[in-house]
Amino acid sequence: MDMPDNLDRTLKAEINLYYDFRPAPQTNAPLLISLHGYGANKRQMMRESRLIAPGNFAIASLQGFHQHIRDPKEPGGPLRFGFGWLTNFKSEESVAVHHRALRDLITVLVANEKLDSKRIFLLGFSQSCALNYRFAFTHPELLRGVIGIAGGFQAIGTRANSTKPQSSVYFISQAPETKSTLLSDVKIMRVNWELKHETFSLGLTMRDTKLSKRCGTI
Repeated sequence: MDMPDNLDRTLKAEINLYYDFRPAPQTNAPLLISLHGYGANKRQMMRESRLIAPGNFAIASLQGFHQHIRDPKEPGGPLRFGFGWLTNFKSEESVAVHHRALRDLITVLVANEKLDSKRIFLLGFSQSCALNYRFAFTHPELLRGVIGIAGGFQAIGTRANSTKPQSSVYFISQAPETKSTLLSDVKIMRVNWELKHETFSLGLTMRDTKLSKRCGTI
């Protein structure tokens, strides 16, 4: 039988996913999982997360699984690398990888690092925001809250299960009248996390450097 020329044939492949981790100073600590934007990497997002997360939080910075080459910073310089989370080619497969990676990361860190499974927050910048929101609506029982910076709900298409515990969704977005990515233009500069009658503040420190250069591109 002749097979159609446009049939996508597949091979199963396995890759390593990389993340950086900063332990908390105590056991049973809350956890912040941070995901960078398109073109960035785990090291950059960890640097930002350490600046804004409370000191008693453990932090994990997960790196995207789609790698690509980036231009040198200056002519003649070395090529750089960046990472992303999905494209418009069979994006549902990338969504599935993203969700499984987060589930596995949560399972490993809660068990090995003795973290509080009831106080897990998910932070995303730019491209990772839509994936993170979809994860929160699909698995609200795994998260206490989700925070998105300079990202949106594009093509989420998933409804939360109303019978499950609900995550808190916080938005940190640019001022509508500007397309600038300066951190000083971010509308919401502080998010209070209220857990078990305790308040944790996620304070975004105003700096002169561009967030897009530090965390990736929008």
